[in-house]
Amino acid sequence: MAARGLAKSTVVGTNRPSRPSDGPDTAALGEAWRLMHYALRAVIAEPDRILATRGLTRMHHRILFFVARAPGMSVGALQGTLNVTKQALNAPLRQLQTQGLIDLSKADHDARVRELRLTADGTALEATLTGEQYRLFAEAFAAAGPEASKGWQRVMRALATQAGMP
Repeated sequence: MAARGLAKSTVVGTNRPSRPSDGPDTAALGEAWRLMHYALRAVIAEPDRILATRGLTRMHHRILFFVARAPGMSVGALQGTLNVTKQALNAPLRQLQTQGLIDLSKADHDARVRELRLTADGTALEATLTGEQYRLFAEAFAAAGPEASKGWQRVMRALATQAGMP
């Protein structure tokens, strides 16, 4: 499935996507994508290790991350933010609740709506996981300089907008 706003193209006679042949330098795009893979590996390595000690995964970190930034968000809003089904969200939420990392409570305005908040332990875990990632980003931004980090943010914002980021 192609991302919203991006055309899906394939090489004729195959099921594999084609590489862009016009526009920006193909070698530069390939290198950017290669670097993205290694950068992602660096950014997720320590959080994934910490999560694994608790039997948790990156999905659990994503939940903690977004709930930490919007306490009281509804399960439905989280589902939309993560772009997952109710079924995909149910088990990780249950695990986080069982481990005492997240609270689900009925909303004051509507008893059918369940609101999410991190517990003190959930807040501490999320801060540890994301803090390591922030440290890596801070070091990289400092090394690259202010203009490079501004350019990187413009690129990431353009890509995130394709994924529906508000």
